[in-house]
Amino acid sequence: MRAVAETLPAAHDDRIVAVRRVAIVPALNEAQTIAGVVEEIRAVDPGFEILVIDDGSTDDTPGQARGAGALVARLPYNVGIGGAVQTGYQYAQDHGFQVAVQIDGDGQHDPAELALLLEPIAADRADMVVGSRFLEAGDYRPSFARKLGIRLLARVVSLLVRQRITDPTSGFRAVNRRGIVLFAAEYPHDYPEAEANVVAYRRRLRVVEVPVVMRERSAGRSSITAARSFYYMVKVSLALFISVFRRYPVVEER
Repeated sequence: MRAVAETLPAAHDDRIVAVRRVAIVPALNEAQTIAGVVEEIRAVDPGFEILVIDDGSTDDTPGQARGAGALVARLPYNVGIGGAVQTGYQYAQDHGFQVAVQIDGDGQHDPAELALLLEPIAADRADMVVGSRFLEAGDYRPSFARKLGIRLLARVVSLLVRQRITDPTSGFRAVNRRGIVLFAAEYPHDYPEAEANVVAYRRRLRVVEVPVVMRERSAGRSSITAARSFYYMVKVSLALFISVFRRYPVVEER
C-alpha cells in the first residue's frame, strides 16, 4: 500500500469493527479471479460478510466463490452491473448492515486499500467514498481514447454534481447506511458508476474521492474497449443530463 495509506486506520479500525459491514462483489464469468478476491477481502478484515452476486455466469464463478467462503446470490440471467449491485444493496438493507463496499470480481480493486475508503465514513466526513485512479499519479495507464473519454465524462459529472469528480467510472466504493438505503431503492442500471454520483448528489449524500491504485486485469477483458470509449462517453453524458430531471423515490433511512 502507498505511503499515504500508512497514516490512515486499518480496515479493522475500532470505528469500523463496531458496525456491521458487507462487501458487495458483482461477478460475471470471473471463475479465474473470484476466489482470490474473496480471500483478499477476508485477509484484510475477517469481519466483512462477503456477498458475491453471480450475474448469470456460464462458468464456475459461483462455485469458486462459495469455495472461498463467500455467500452467493445467483441471478437467473444476466441483468447487468447495475442490477447486480442493487441486489447487493437490497441485501445489505434487509440485513441491517451499516457499511457496504463495492469491489469488482476481476481482481483490479485491491482490498488492502479498503482502509482508504472506510476512513472518511468512520470519521463521519462522507456518506459515499469513491476510489479514484486519477487523484494521484499511479501505474494505471488506460488507452488514449479511454483516458480522454473518462476525463470528458468527469467534467460532465463534476458540472452536474457541483463538485470535482476525477474518476466517475470507478466501481470501487463504500457507503454508510444512508447510501445503502438509497441505493437499495434507486441504483442506476444503464451506466451505474457515473449515474450513481448524480443520484447521490440529488439525495444530498456527502461524496468524497480518495486516491487508490488499481491493478491490471489478470483474466478476462473489460466490457468497454478503447474503440468504444468515446461512444460510451457520449451515451453516458446524455443519460446523465436526463437523470438530472428524473424523479427519484423518496427514501427514509431504516
